[in-house]
Amino acid sequence: MIKYIAIDDEPLALRQIRSYADRIPDLEEAASCSSAAEAQRLLDERQVDLLFVDINMPDLNGVDFVRGLRNPPMVIFTTAYSEYAVESFRLDAVDYLLKPFGFDDFNRAVGKARSLSELMKLRDAKDAAPTTESETASSEYISVKAGYKVSLVKYADIIYMESVGEYVRMHLTGGAAVTTLFRLKNMESALPAGRFMRVHRSYIVNLAHVSGYARGRVYLDNEEYVPLSVNYRDAFREYIDGMNPTGQMYAG
Repeated sequence: MIKYIAIDDEPLALRQIRSYADRIPDLEEAASCSSAAEAQRLLDERQVDLLFVDINMPDLNGVDFVRGLRNPPMVIFTTAYSEYAVESFRLDAVDYLLKPFGFDDFNRAVGKARSLSELMKLRDAKDAAPTTESETASSEYISVKAGYKVSLVKYADIIYMESVGEYVRMHLTGGAAVTTLFRLKNMESALPAGRFMRVHRSYIVNLAHVSGYARGRVYLDNEEYVPLSVNYRDAFREYIDGMNPTGQMYAG
């Protein structure tokens, strides 16, 4: 169950969110608030999983409100102003719904929040639980929603991940691919540390499948390559050079 708080200074907007949410079985309303100050008081008292946040509110801008939260839950912005979209995603918002939005858009945004919640719970469970033989085996897979089903994808089979709009496409060994509704940055946080690395704002590679790098490209063992951007180059080269101190396989 995903517990949510809706924040909007327009009563009609709050009623619309409640009406849409009531149609989704695993959404549970914790509260509806007409101001950011009211929402802050509630967040100090209770834990929720998701915020629906309007941006243009009289007491505090919704973006500034989310930016000021120490440990924010998942956030979906609901607003009539498109100019805040870039800033909202810098805050790792799950989605940005532009008013007036229909149920299909609302349901799609909630689906992204649900997928993120499932991934984070899986990661937290792995971190908290003692390791057993069966758990070690399950830790070799990631659970992703692809189409109308949840697929288990083996980490070792993932060669690289590519951001495609609001989706992440996993390129697998054997030429297969799995596409899931997700943002690459959120996917990155759910991956096991030390096995995958971001090399570009649109690409994550499985380090076990890297065969070399040169001239702004990372070469993979399936004979493909992905771009290596300046922002990620130093960290990538430091890791690879540390694994291969002779430098014979790799060039600047």
